[in-house]
Amino acid sequence: MGSLTSIIPTIHREGLRFIFLFAVIALILFLVWEPLGWMGLILTLWCVYFFRDPERVTPVGDGLVISPADGVICFVGPAMPPEELDLGKEGWQRISVFMNVFNCHVNRSPINGTVVKSVYWPGKFFNASLDKASEDNERHCLSLKNEEMGMIGVVQIAGLVARRIVCDAEVGDVLKAGERFGIIRFGSRLDVYVKSELSALVAKGQTIVAGETILADMSKVGSAQETDIR
Repeated sequence: MGSLTSIIPTIHREGLRFIFLFAVIALILFLVWEPLGWMGLILTLWCVYFFRDPERVTPVGDGLVISPADGVICFVGPAMPPEELDLGKEGWQRISVFMNVFNCHVNRSPINGTVVKSVYWPGKFFNASLDKASEDNERHCLSLKNEEMGMIGVVQIAGLVARRIVCDAEVGDVLKAGERFGIIRFGSRLDVYVKSELSALVAKGQTIVAGETILADMSKVGSAQETDIR
């Protein structure tokens, strides 16, 4: 069974109907014209790949903030959280993860914490890599509280292609670090808001892995600066 799952990935439930639809279209295209059918098959395989839901080994340690998404860091620096997070206007830094259409889009909790706010905000669909996407795009915001680590914010942001944010976390839910809480379909972004005095352990341009890469350590304090991978 282990060798089979290494070849055929686990699929997130949100992707099943899309995979079925792509497969039906591919079959119809084969009946119309074989070369089109092969194109449809390739798109179906990509759809399977997009909705993959692999297991991850999450680091364990007091104060660790784990990446909630696969992708590339597109921003690290001081920023004002969305008002719906109810975190206040000052003293925060944002770590943004951009997910392209080839990244795994399953989202995971960055800390052990209780959901104290869960708010959907309708908006626009700018390219998720743009800074203005944090303010203008459709999003779902979560405020998480850990008794020892305090509060952090997690924001799922729809992108240019993504038109569907799925968040399974509700107020009162207790999440473990690395636990799945949602998915965004077809290209998007995750913002994590942590206290500005924390040292980010990632830099702009760095490729990271959901549930595994450490974004920051709340047990270590340092200056927050926007940095780049050179």
